[in-house]
Amino acid sequence: MSTEEIRKKIENLRREIELHNQNYYRFNAPTLSDFEYDLLVQDLTALENKYPQFHDPNSPTLRVGSDLSQEFKQVVHQYPMLSLSNSYSETEVSDFVQRVEKLAGVLPEYVCELKLDGTSISLIYENGSFVRAVTRGDGEKGDDVTANVRTIRTIPLRLKGHFPDRLEIRGEIVMPFNVFDALNAERAQNGEPLFANPRNAASGTLKMLNPAIVASRRLDAYFYYLPGPGMPVDGHFELLEMAAEWGFQISPHARKCKDLAEILQFLEHWNRERATLPFATDGVVIKVNSKRLQEELGYTAKSPRWAIAYKFKAERVSTRLLNVSFQVGRTGAVTPVANLEPVHLGGTTVKRASLHNADVIKELDLHESDTVYVEKGGEIIPKIVGVEMSLRLPGSLPVQFLSNCPECGQSLTREEGEAAFYCTNDDDCPPLIKGKIEHYISRKAMNVDGLGSETIDLLFQEGLVNNVGDLYDLTQEQLIQLERMGEKSADRILEGIAQTREVPFERVLFALGIRYVGETVAKKLARSIKSMDALRQADVARLTEIDEIGLKIAESIVAWFQIGKHLDLIDKLKNQGLQFESKFDENFLISQKLTGLTFVISGVFNNFSRDELKADIEKHGGKVGTSISSKTSYIVAGEGIGPSKLEKALQLKIPIITEEGYGQLTN
Repeated sequence: MSTEEIRKKIENLRREIELHNQNYYRFNAPTLSDFEYDLLVQDLTALENKYPQFHDPNSPTLRVGSDLSQEFKQVVHQYPMLSLSNSYSETEVSDFVQRVEKLAGVLPEYVCELKLDGTSISLIYENGSFVRAVTRGDGEKGDDVTANVRTIRTIPLRLKGHFPDRLEIRGEIVMPFNVFDALNAERAQNGEPLFANPRNAASGTLKMLNPAIVASRRLDAYFYYLPGPGMPVDGHFELLEMAAEWGFQISPHARKCKDLAEILQFLEHWNRERATLPFATDGVVIKVNSKRLQEELGYTAKSPRWAIAYKFKAERVSTRLLNVSFQVGRTGAVTPVANLEPVHLGGTTVKRASLHNADVIKELDLHESDTVYVEKGGEIIPKIVGVEMSLRLPGSLPVQFLSNCPECGQSLTREEGEAAFYCTNDDDCPPLIKGKIEHYISRKAMNVDGLGSETIDLLFQEGLVNNVGDLYDLTQEQLIQLERMGEKSADRILEGIAQTREVPFERVLFALGIRYVGETVAKKLARSIKSMDALRQADVARLTEIDEIGLKIAESIVAWFQIGKHLDLIDKLKNQGLQFESKFDENFLISQKLTGLTFVISGVFNNFSRDELKADIEKHGGKVGTSISSKTSYIVAGEGIGPSKLEKALQLKIPIITEEGYGQLTN
């Protein structure tokens, strides 16, 4: 590489690592594994050592991350929030018990509690009223997140009964599995990175700047410790029972144990049963019950001597790899899947595990018929984590990623910087054909009522539909022959297809599924080029004159219109009477009040439908975007606005207005 190429590579690595640091430490939403992150840091360190002329005192290799946030006020803990020493075996737990009994000179009682996998919190109450919530931070000080914690319904704002005048209680804020799954499903639908696990989701939510979003995430909280002197009873377990009477949610699974045997019984039970819990747990905390004895045992520099955390081992099983199959998604992405001898894992029978991409196969050094180790990633998704090399069969060959599409035989492509391989045979590969049809009938495109992916699959299998043009040849007689299809359902589909003839040109253009032509680009093309015939004749130079149409998009459009099958499809759709000319006329704008402004709409409104609001914005000269970016001028928020959109708007500091606020802009 040249000196300039080396400099650029170093700068790119620094930017990439800083982005991952921000995702991990600030937003608690890592987008790559620790292993992958370490590789990036190693690459950068090696380059910086080899080329000292590019030294930068602000390089991410010279800094340490912190979970303290500049957006929140820092508060010093009255009693430091120390970490617990970890143990990973019954032997280490036994050593802890022997050590405690030797130091104490007595046989104490113990309390075993599930170690919830969330984010630690400390609450302060004065005269029974909630006054402050502080995160663990660095142990000495944490972030004041009082406004966010007030939104958690299981946290009492006012205590009941008889309680100390000033009270501090510590616990764990968690995100239940069902809430986590729904949140990630929404983020996936919006094309946003998924949270790695409920712990990261809970921690990230607690650090958000808008309590309304925090409230929508439905966090939960359990409490497990009251620090400081002056408590009404000496027993930790008994104190937790009192805290429950005051209004705090205490884990119902905590147990008092009189000796090591009862502690080990508790560990064995929850090693088996933890999968039945509604929230994530990664171990058990074992504490001396007497607070007086806790104080006598004291602390090391980092942790208390009277408590220890026993960490559950990730449940891992071994099984035989039968083969690797390859799935083609609707976008053309090819995903390898490991087919396994069935094995019981985490309460379910696992037969398959994702291998993600070619790089994962290479890292595992996976061979045919290997004995593999399977774990449930984040306690949910089966994944292969290793290979037992000693059991590898003589002569077994490495698993090879395909070079051709398993559905159509087309050569696969992998763009620079992409992890996945793709089939680009849009017109002849079955998954891509069906994907194009599903896109064509989708709500934002032609919005054909009654048609779904299962019906499209049946139509394709029966040879009735091979492209979107074939939809217009369907008859009631053909449809009612399909499984579970009656006359009313068939008529509904045919009526939905007929109504596509009224869909405006820009949505027709979007529905065609031309690569890189999304909703916004289609609208810009329709308003500038005006008709399908004119677009068909446009060259790259003409297309790149249009606002926000770059070379990549322009070349894709020109290439699409050079394919004979596409031209035949256009002719067929034109003969079916679809709208191939734009009816938008800038001379008929109501006003220019919103010229230069871009809006994103989210939620449900009282005075407009979403489509009516979009049309109104455009009549006043504004633009409507599909996703939030730094170019967005306003978010028009209705009831039920998506939390992820709200979160992004706040991060980018984009103004959020109601429909009434929108009305003030146009009046």
